[in-house]
Amino acid sequence: MRAVRQSRLGGAEVLEVVSVPRPAPRATEVLVRVAAAGVNPVDWKTRKGGGEIGDPPFTVGWDVAGTVEAVGSGVTRFAVGDCVFGMPEFPREAGCYAQYVTARSRHLAKIPEGLGFVEAAAMPLSSLIAWQSLVDTAGVGVGDRVLIQGAAGGVGHLAVQVAKGLGAYVLGTCETKDVAYLRGLGADEAIDFTRQDVAATVRDVDVVLDLVGGPVSVASLPLLRDGGLLISVPSFTDLVPVREAADGRVRVTGILVEPDRMGMEAVADLAARGVLRPRVGHVFPLEDVARAHELGESGATDGKIVLIVT
Repeated sequence: MRAVRQSRLGGAEVLEVVSVPRPAPRATEVLVRVAAAGVNPVDWKTRKGGGEIGDPPFTVGWDVAGTVEAVGSGVTRFAVGDCVFGMPEFPREAGCYAQYVTARSRHLAKIPEGLGFVEAAAMPLSSLIAWQSLVDTAGVGVGDRVLIQGAAGGVGHLAVQVAKGLGAYVLGTCETKDVAYLRGLGADEAIDFTRQDVAATVRDVDVVLDLVGGPVSVASLPLLRDGGLLISVPSFTDLVPVREAADGRVRVTGILVEPDRMGMEAVADLAARGVLRPRVGHVFPLEDVARAHELGESGATDGKIVLIVT
């Protein structure tokens, strides 16, 4: 089968499409014939630094959508021919930039009707961050005021939709070009941080989901009500000074997304009801994976990047 491999860490040029043996599902696993694979910032960060995967050779990629080709012993949730999507094994190697992937059955969910493979591949990691942040960590409910910093990004645009689906009052920061887009997603307030003073505009929110990190985390603290919660997603943000600045008035936490059957099924249900749709910006064939990474790293894209595999 074809798969993207790298034998060393480095720039996008280290990514090669090569022929490797097709894997076989073990007990509790399914073999997925990959139709599409999502591209996320963690992919190129791992390509350059190894991360939890360790040293090359390895195959990056965690967002997958495709068709069940075979099932291992003990699998009861899927049958051959089922269309599935998910985020297997994160942050360990899943190898989703390939024609076939094996995954634990409980790391996947069925793709709902009306959602194509490309859209499905754009969703798992980003939508699970949104779900695990807003539901599992913050417990957002009807009427809660939620501020999403970086609301038009890969995670942010899904977080806006998840928060609205939970009945929250949603505020989102973005650039000028995305104001109308956020309003179209249902954001109650779309705040253009290039033209508006966020600190002068926003007050007394219950939850801040910070998808920008760095100084934005500290700057978000005064926007929270007493006892509010700041969730900082970017892994590069040092939370020690943020917690010191919070001084116990508000809660501060980071988060690392993890495979989640219940979360994936909840996301699938939102998509089935038309509440949640990803913004796909660019689609590349597997052979153009280096160009996909270069575009993603440049930041010159709106929406998710997806690789077409089969």
